[in-house]
Amino acid sequence: MTIRVGVIGAGANTVRFHIPRLQQIEGVAVTAVVNRSPESSQRVAQQFGIARVHRHWQDLVADPALDAVVIGTWPYLHARATIAALRAGKHVLCEARMAMDVAEALAMREAARACEPLVTQIVPAPFSLPVDATIARLLAAGYCGDLLAVDVQDGGGFIQPDAALHWRQDADLCGVNVMSLGIWYETLMRWVGEATRVVALGRTFVRQRHDATGALRAIRVPDHLDVLADLACGAQAHIRISTVQGHAGPPSATLYGSAGTLRFVGGALFGGRRADAALAPIDIPAHEAGAWRVEESFIGAIRGSEPVRLTDVDTGVKYMRFTEAVACSMASGTAIALER
Repeated sequence: MTIRVGVIGAGANTVRFHIPRLQQIEGVAVTAVVNRSPESSQRVAQQFGIARVHRHWQDLVADPALDAVVIGTWPYLHARATIAALRAGKHVLCEARMAMDVAEALAMREAARACEPLVTQIVPAPFSLPVDATIARLLAAGYCGDLLAVDVQDGGGFIQPDAALHWRQDADLCGVNVMSLGIWYETLMRWVGEATRVVALGRTFVRQRHDATGALRAIRVPDHLDVLADLACGAQAHIRISTVQGHAGPPSATLYGSAGTLRFVGGALFGGRRADAALAPIDIPAHEAGAWRVEESFIGAIRGSEPVRLTDVDTGVKYMRFTEAVACSMASGTAIALER
Protein backbone atom coordinates (compact mmCIF):
# COMPACT_ATOMS: atom_id res chain seq x y z
CA MET A 1 0.00 0.00 0.00
CA THR A 2 1.39 3.41 -1.00
CA ILE A 3 1.98 5.91 1.81
CA ARG A 4 0.77 9.30 0.58
CA VAL A 5 2.61 12.28 2.08
CA GLY A 6 1.73 15.97 2.15
CA VAL A 7 4.22 18.75 2.88
CA ILE A 8 3.50 21.87 4.94
CA GLY A 9 6.34 24.35 4.44
CA ALA A 10 9.00 23.59 1.85
CA GLY A 11 11.99 25.03 3.70
CA ALA A 12 15.65 24.32 3.01
CA ASN A 13 15.77 20.93 4.75
CA THR A 14 12.47 19.88 3.21
CA VAL A 15 13.60 20.67 -0.32
CA ARG A 16 17.12 19.33 0.14
CA PHE A 17 16.30 16.18 2.09
CA HIS A 18 12.72 15.31 2.99
CA ILE A 19 10.92 15.54 -0.35
CA PRO A 20 13.57 13.92 -2.60
CA ARG A 21 14.43 11.20 -0.10
CA LEU A 22 10.79 10.32 0.51
CA GLN A 23 10.31 10.11 -3.24
CA GLN A 24 13.18 7.61 -3.43
CA ILE A 25 11.48 5.16 -1.04
CA GLU A 26 9.47 2.42 -2.70
CA GLY A 27 5.77 2.66 -1.95
CA VAL A 28 5.88 6.34 -0.91
CA ALA A 29 4.42 9.25 -2.87
CA VAL A 30 4.59 12.96 -2.05
CA THR A 31 1.23 14.07 -3.43
CA ALA A 32 0.42 17.47 -1.89
CA VAL A 33 2.22 20.63 -0.79
CA VAL A 34 1.51 24.03 0.68
CA ASN A 35 4.12 26.74 1.20
CA ARG A 36 4.00 30.35 2.40
CA SER A 37 2.53 31.66 -0.86
CA PRO A 38 0.64 30.14 -3.80
CA GLU A 39 3.57 31.04 -6.04
CA SER A 40 6.19 29.29 -3.92
CA SER A 41 3.87 26.31 -3.45
CA GLN A 42 3.52 26.00 -7.20
CA ARG A 43 7.29 26.23 -7.73
CA VAL A 44 7.92 23.38 -5.33
CA ALA A 45 5.16 21.31 -6.89
CA GLN A 46 6.67 21.77 -10.33
CA GLN A 47 10.20 21.06 -9.10
CA PHE A 48 9.24 17.71 -7.58
CA GLY A 49 6.24 16.69 -9.66
CA ILE A 50 3.77 17.04 -6.78
CA ALA A 51 0.20 16.71 -8.01
CA ARG A 52 -1.81 18.89 -5.62
CA VAL A 53 -1.17 22.38 -4.28
CA HIS A 54 -3.22 23.54 -1.30
CA ARG A 55 -3.83 27.18 -0.52
CA HIS A 56 -3.85 26.85 3.28
CA TRP A 57 -2.09 24.40 5.57
CA GLN A 58 -5.39 23.52 7.23
CA ASP A 59 -6.66 22.31 3.86
CA LEU A 60 -3.70 19.97 3.48
CA VAL A 61 -4.20 18.58 7.00
CA ALA A 62 -7.84 17.86 6.15
CA ASP A 63 -7.00 16.22 2.81
CA PRO A 64 -8.51 12.70 3.00
CA ALA A 65 -6.10 11.46 0.32
CA LEU A 66 -3.07 11.78 2.64
CA ASP A 67 -1.65 9.34 5.18
CA ALA A 68 1.21 11.43 6.56
CA VAL A 69 2.36 15.04 6.83
CA VAL A 70 5.85 16.54 6.83
CA ILE A 71 5.98 19.90 8.63
CA GLY A 72 8.92 21.88 7.31
CA THR A 73 7.97 25.34 8.58
CA TRP A 74 9.73 27.45 11.17
CA PRO A 75 8.86 26.57 14.81
CA TYR A 76 5.95 29.05 15.06
CA LEU A 77 3.63 26.59 13.28
CA HIS A 78 4.98 23.27 14.55
CA ALA A 79 2.57 22.74 17.43
CA ARG A 80 -0.59 23.85 15.64
CA ALA A 81 0.14 21.87 12.49
CA THR A 82 1.32 18.75 14.33
CA ILE A 83 -1.68 18.60 16.64
CA ALA A 84 -4.12 19.28 13.80
CA ALA A 85 -2.53 16.63 11.58
CA LEU A 86 -2.59 13.99 14.32
CA ARG A 87 -6.23 14.73 15.09
CA ALA A 88 -6.95 14.36 11.38
CA GLY A 89 -5.46 10.86 11.47
CA LYS A 90 -2.12 11.65 9.84
CA HIS A 91 1.36 10.49 10.80
CA VAL A 92 3.69 13.47 11.41
CA LEU A 93 7.34 14.22 10.71
CA CYS A 94 8.05 17.66 12.21
CA GLU A 95 11.13 19.74 11.52
CA ALA A 96 13.36 20.76 14.43
CA ARG A 97 13.33 22.62 16.74
CA MET A 98 10.24 20.92 18.15
CA ALA A 99 8.23 23.95 19.27
CA MET A 100 8.25 27.59 20.36
CA ASP A 101 8.33 26.74 24.07
CA VAL A 102 7.69 24.00 26.62
CA ALA A 103 3.93 24.53 26.72
CA GLU A 104 3.69 23.86 22.98
CA ALA A 105 6.01 20.85 23.24
CA LEU A 106 3.89 19.34 26.01
CA ALA A 107 0.73 19.89 23.95
CA MET A 108 2.38 18.12 21.01
CA ARG A 109 3.41 15.21 23.20
CA GLU A 110 -0.08 14.93 24.66
CA ALA A 111 -1.57 14.83 21.16
CA ALA A 112 1.00 12.26 20.04
CA ARG A 113 0.16 9.98 22.96
CA ALA A 114 -3.59 10.44 22.49
CA CYS A 115 -3.33 9.59 18.79
CA GLU A 116 -1.15 6.48 19.02
CA PRO A 117 -0.42 4.32 17.07
CA LEU A 118 0.04 7.24 14.67
CA VAL A 119 3.74 8.08 14.36
CA THR A 120 5.09 11.42 15.58
CA GLN A 121 8.75 12.05 14.82
CA ILE A 122 10.92 15.15 15.22
CA VAL A 123 13.81 15.71 12.82
CA PRO A 124 16.99 14.98 14.82
CA ALA A 125 20.08 17.06 15.45
CA PRO A 126 22.33 15.90 12.60
CA PHE A 127 25.85 17.12 13.41
CA SER A 128 27.12 14.09 15.30
CA LEU A 129 25.25 11.18 13.71
CA PRO A 130 28.46 9.60 12.30
CA VAL A 131 30.16 9.50 15.72
CA ASP A 132 27.34 9.10 18.27
CA ALA A 133 27.63 5.32 18.64
CA THR A 134 31.42 5.42 18.94
CA ILE A 135 31.33 8.13 21.60
CA ALA A 136 28.70 6.20 23.56
CA ARG A 137 30.81 3.02 23.37
CA LEU A 138 34.00 4.77 24.46
CA LEU A 139 32.32 6.49 27.38
CA ALA A 140 30.71 3.23 28.52
CA ALA A 141 34.09 1.49 28.30
CA GLY A 142 35.69 4.11 30.55
CA TYR A 143 37.82 5.89 27.95
CA CYS A 144 37.37 9.22 29.75
CA GLY A 145 37.17 7.78 33.24
CA ASP A 146 34.88 9.93 35.38
CA LEU A 147 33.36 12.63 33.21
CA LEU A 148 34.20 16.01 34.73
CA ALA A 149 33.57 18.77 32.21
CA VAL A 150 31.89 19.29 28.85
CA ASP A 151 32.69 22.21 26.57
CA VAL A 152 30.76 23.19 23.43
CA GLN A 153 31.87 26.08 21.22
CA ASP A 154 29.88 27.12 18.15
CA GLY A 155 30.54 30.37 16.33
CA GLY A 156 33.47 31.47 14.22
CA GLY A 157 32.24 34.51 12.32
CA PHE A 158 32.47 38.26 12.82
CA ILE A 159 29.41 40.28 13.71
CA GLN A 160 27.27 41.24 10.70
CA PRO A 161 25.42 44.41 11.76
CA ASP A 162 24.05 45.15 8.29
CA ALA A 163 22.75 41.67 7.48
CA ALA A 164 19.01 41.21 7.03
CA LEU A 165 16.89 39.60 9.72
CA HIS A 166 17.25 35.80 9.71
CA TRP A 167 14.38 33.68 10.97
CA ARG A 168 16.57 32.35 13.79
CA GLN A 169 16.85 35.96 15.04
CA ASP A 170 13.07 36.43 15.01
CA ALA A 171 11.52 35.39 18.33
CA ASP A 172 8.06 35.51 16.75
CA LEU A 173 9.12 32.61 14.52
CA CYS A 174 11.50 30.64 16.76
CA GLY A 175 10.22 31.29 20.29
CA VAL A 176 12.73 30.49 23.05
CA ASN A 177 15.08 28.70 20.66
CA VAL A 178 18.48 30.39 20.34
CA MET A 179 20.74 29.74 17.36
CA SER A 180 22.09 26.15 17.54
CA LEU A 181 21.62 25.72 21.31
CA GLY A 182 18.90 23.09 21.07
CA ILE A 183 20.81 21.13 18.45
CA TRP A 184 23.86 20.89 20.68
CA TYR A 185 21.89 20.00 23.80
CA GLU A 186 20.07 17.21 21.96
CA THR A 187 23.49 15.96 20.85
CA LEU A 188 24.89 16.09 24.39
CA MET A 189 21.89 14.18 25.72
CA ARG A 190 22.82 11.27 23.44
CA TRP A 191 26.34 11.22 24.88
CA VAL A 192 26.17 12.26 28.53
CA GLY A 193 22.52 12.64 29.54
CA GLU A 194 20.46 15.54 30.81
CA ALA A 195 21.16 18.77 32.66
CA THR A 196 19.68 19.47 36.09
CA ARG A 197 20.37 23.21 36.44
CA VAL A 198 21.42 26.05 34.15
CA VAL A 199 22.80 29.57 34.44
CA ALA A 200 22.90 31.67 31.28
CA LEU A 201 24.00 35.07 30.04
CA GLY A 202 23.17 36.36 26.58
CA ARG A 203 23.87 39.58 24.73
CA THR A 204 22.16 41.08 21.70
CA PHE A 205 24.70 43.34 20.03
CA VAL A 206 22.64 44.15 16.94
CA ARG A 207 19.34 45.33 18.35
CA GLN A 208 17.52 46.06 15.08
CA ARG A 209 17.54 44.49 11.63
CA HIS A 210 15.55 44.91 8.43
CA ASP A 211 13.17 42.07 7.60
CA ALA A 212 12.26 40.80 4.12
CA THR A 213 9.79 43.67 3.63
CA GLY A 214 12.39 46.29 4.52
CA ALA A 215 10.78 47.07 7.87
CA LEU A 216 13.09 47.64 10.83
CA ARG A 217 12.52 45.01 13.51
CA ALA A 218 13.67 44.84 17.12
CA ILE A 219 15.83 41.79 17.92
CA ARG A 220 15.21 39.82 21.12
CA VAL A 221 17.31 36.75 20.32
CA PRO A 222 20.93 37.04 21.57
CA ASP A 223 23.91 37.13 19.22
CA HIS A 224 26.15 35.65 21.91
CA LEU A 225 25.19 33.13 24.58
CA ASP A 226 27.04 31.43 27.44
CA VAL A 227 25.38 28.60 29.34
CA LEU A 228 26.72 26.81 32.40
CA ALA A 229 24.92 23.61 33.32
CA ASP A 230 25.08 20.95 36.00
CA LEU A 231 24.63 17.52 34.43
CA ALA A 232 22.91 14.58 36.08
CA CYS A 233 26.05 12.49 35.46
CA GLY A 234 28.01 14.80 37.78
CA ALA A 235 29.89 16.80 35.18
CA GLN A 236 29.65 20.54 34.51
CA ALA A 237 28.98 21.81 31.00
CA HIS A 238 29.80 25.08 29.28
CA ILE A 239 28.02 25.85 26.01
CA ARG A 240 28.93 28.97 24.05
CA ILE A 241 26.90 29.81 20.94
CA SER A 242 27.85 32.99 19.10
CA THR A 243 27.62 34.91 15.85
CA VAL A 244 30.24 37.49 16.88
CA GLN A 245 33.44 35.48 17.44
CA GLY A 246 35.58 36.03 14.37
CA HIS A 247 38.28 33.39 13.80
CA ALA A 248 37.03 31.33 16.75
CA GLY A 249 37.47 28.14 14.78
CA PRO A 250 35.01 25.43 13.78
CA PRO A 251 32.23 24.22 16.08
CA SER A 252 33.41 21.63 18.59
CA ALA A 253 32.31 19.59 21.57
CA THR A 254 34.87 18.29 24.06
CA LEU A 255 34.37 15.78 26.86
CA TYR A 256 36.97 15.97 29.64
CA GLY A 257 37.35 13.10 32.08
CA SER A 258 39.68 11.89 34.80
CA ALA A 259 41.38 9.48 32.40
CA GLY A 260 40.88 10.86 28.91
CA THR A 261 39.47 13.49 26.57
CA LEU A 262 37.22 13.17 23.52
CA ARG A 263 36.76 15.99 21.03
CA PHE A 264 34.28 16.16 18.14
CA VAL A 265 35.27 18.83 15.62
CA GLY A 266 35.04 19.21 11.87
CA GLY A 267 32.91 16.09 11.59
CA ALA A 268 35.70 13.94 13.05
CA LEU A 269 36.42 12.44 16.47
CA PHE A 270 39.72 12.84 18.34
CA GLY A 271 40.82 11.42 21.65
CA GLY A 272 43.68 11.18 24.11
CA ARG A 273 44.32 9.31 27.35
CA ARG A 274 46.29 10.62 30.29
CA ALA A 275 49.58 9.17 29.02
CA ASP A 276 49.19 10.56 25.49
CA ALA A 277 51.03 13.70 24.40
CA ALA A 278 48.10 15.06 22.37
CA LEU A 279 44.75 14.19 20.89
CA ALA A 280 44.79 11.82 17.92
CA PRO A 281 42.13 10.84 15.37
CA ILE A 282 39.81 8.00 16.38
CA ASP A 283 38.62 5.72 13.61
CA ILE A 284 34.88 5.16 13.41
CA PRO A 285 34.05 1.49 12.72
CA ALA A 286 31.77 1.09 9.72
CA HIS A 287 29.09 -0.64 11.79
CA GLU A 288 28.99 2.32 14.21
CA ALA A 289 28.96 5.14 11.66
CA GLY A 290 25.50 6.66 11.70
CA ALA A 291 24.04 8.64 8.84
CA TRP A 292 21.06 10.77 7.92
CA ARG A 293 18.11 8.43 7.42
CA VAL A 294 15.27 10.54 8.82
CA GLU A 295 12.88 9.85 5.98
CA GLU A 296 13.58 6.10 5.92
CA SER A 297 13.07 5.83 9.68
CA PHE A 298 9.80 7.79 9.49
CA ILE A 299 8.40 5.46 6.85
CA GLY A 300 9.80 2.47 8.73
CA ALA A 301 7.97 3.57 11.87
CA ILE A 302 4.72 3.98 9.92
CA ARG A 303 5.13 0.47 8.49
CA GLY A 304 5.95 -0.94 11.91
CA SER A 305 9.44 -2.13 11.00
CA GLU A 306 11.26 0.12 13.49
CA PRO A 307 10.51 2.45 16.41
CA VAL A 308 11.11 6.19 16.37
CA ARG A 309 14.57 6.74 17.83
CA LEU A 310 15.75 10.02 16.33
CA THR A 311 13.91 11.91 17.54
CA ASP A 312 10.87 11.00 19.65
CA VAL A 313 8.58 13.53 21.31
CA ASP A 314 9.87 12.78 24.82
CA THR A 315 13.37 13.79 23.75
CA GLY A 316 11.94 16.90 22.10
CA VAL A 317 10.24 17.91 25.34
CA LYS A 318 13.52 17.44 27.21
CA TYR A 319 15.49 19.75 24.95
CA MET A 320 12.69 22.30 24.98
CA ARG A 321 12.78 22.28 28.81
CA PHE A 322 16.50 23.00 28.65
CA THR A 323 16.11 25.76 26.06
CA GLU A 324 13.31 27.44 28.00
CA ALA A 325 15.31 27.19 31.24
CA VAL A 326 18.17 29.00 29.49
CA ALA A 327 15.76 31.73 28.40
CA CYS A 328 14.39 32.04 31.94
CA SER A 329 17.89 32.27 33.39
CA MET A 330 18.87 35.02 30.93
CA ALA A 331 15.72 36.96 31.81
CA SER A 332 15.96 36.54 35.58
CA GLY A 333 19.71 36.49 36.15
CA THR A 334 19.32 33.39 38.32
CA ALA A 335 20.02 29.68 38.14
CA ILE A 336 17.08 27.62 36.91
CA ALA A 337 16.46 24.01 37.92
CA LEU A 338 15.14 21.77 35.17
CA GLU A 339 11.96 19.83 35.76
CA ARG A 340 12.62 16.09 35.49
